[in-house]
Amino acid sequence: MHPIEASLATDADDTALARAVERNTAELLLRMGDAGGGHRRDDDVSWTLGGSPLDYHNAVVAARLDDDSVDAAILESRERLRRARVPGSWHVGPSMRPDDLPARLARVGFEPDGEEPGMASRLDRIPRHPTAPLDVEIVRDARDLGVWIQTLGSGFGEGPREAEWVGEVFLRIGLDRPDLRHLLARREGSPVGTATVMTAGGVGGLYFVMTVPDARRQGIGAEITRAAMRVARDAGMHHAVLTASAMGRSVYRSVGFREVCTIRLFTWRPD
Repeated sequence: MHPIEASLATDADDTALARAVERNTAELLLRMGDAGGGHRRDDDVSWTLGGSPLDYHNAVVAARLDDDSVDAAILESRERLRRARVPGSWHVGPSMRPDDLPARLARVGFEPDGEEPGMASRLDRIPRHPTAPLDVEIVRDARDLGVWIQTLGSGFGEGPREAEWVGEVFLRIGLDRPDLRHLLARREGSPVGTATVMTAGGVGGLYFVMTVPDARRQGIGAEITRAAMRVARDAGMHHAVLTASAMGRSVYRSVGFREVCTIRLFTWRPD
């Protein structure tokens, strides 16, 4: 067992949880990039580049570089994006080195593109009282995935464009994987929300947590988050992690998540 995973089996400190946020997110993005046909590098820097039309998913997700290697790696990432004619991003978490990486990225055209708080929660303390009456099911076939895609596209990220790409790579990865589950929430038979749970790095990572726009502020986001937490707990995980949007931060806090790190995004776009 990896030392970080071992520490997460008990009371984890913020450093271990922050590393778990980074590792779980990196694993998901790398898997999706592989399925999308991106170029993967996994040595002193980890990335998947060129397999997606979306900047967030053409991602550099880990780096342990020094003064002699960092600038070459940054320029190589930019060149791969330029040749593929797609935008891309560096997801700069607390473990990435060197410390002046943000300034070096900015000097060659990677622009600051916001921050995402990394959050974590213990899974033995999931709030017991439901906040909204929902039926939450695991997506098991292409038909249900189609509904999941349509639901996600109604209000997440770049809308249908992102949802369709995400759904396609999840179909390629496979829907029968025990370490990757997609949840679809219905209320009175109508789809109202989505989530994805990936178990990796000793934690359950929560992604694509979304409520359709006309059903927001009714407790649905909190309830589907709780459902995703239960999936991670039932898979044997002790903690759940995620990166939050500004809209979602208060929802996640309400079900027990707290901030343990910050992921800074730097994006390059072709002219």
